[in-house]
Amino acid sequence: MTLDALVSLADLTLGVFPDFAWLSSLVETATGWVGLAIIFVYSFLIAFALPGVSEIVLAAPLDLGLSRGARLALIILVSGAGKSAGSVFAFHIGRETKESGYFERFLARLPVDVMGWSERKAVEIAQNWGFAGLAAALCVPGFPDTLSIYAFAVLEDDYLKFAAATFVGSCGRLIVTLVGIEAIAAVI
Repeated sequence: MTLDALVSLADLTLGVFPDFAWLSSLVETATGWVGLAIIFVYSFLIAFALPGVSEIVLAAPLDLGLSRGARLALIILVSGAGKSAGSVFAFHIGRETKESGYFERFLARLPVDVMGWSERKAVEIAQNWGFAGLAAALCVPGFPDTLSIYAFAVLEDDYLKFAAATFVGSCGRLIVTLVGIEAIAAVI
């Protein structure tokens, strides 16, 4: 599996939801230092509102005159910072939702389906493992970030620890993805 395959997967995933393909295309073609800002904004939006694959940022060409490793490290750090900032925004929304009781009523009305199961699992992880659980849940490639972030936002109350956990989890997810891609490429 190559980064092109990852981009195709992201395009397919984004095609299921309202048309955000323009945004993924923007990330896929992000170059220069402006590209880092695009990655930050995309990661910010993925954390609280957009459906999609956060791993797509790894496909950004950037073209900054850096080695491949340095370019990927910079992408991972900027994306992690963007997702951390977006998660703090989601955290605030989640706190407001918790106070209204909407989230608890919503979970109680869910039919048995994959999304409902994912949300319940995220809540279970949050209750059992706290911020370490959030970081671990965010390390799973392909798992919807927004589900984990909102589930933890409803159950936790420390903004700084929340931001740190989402940063670590977001960076971890991209590292796990890169390691997986490299392992598959080595076998092929």
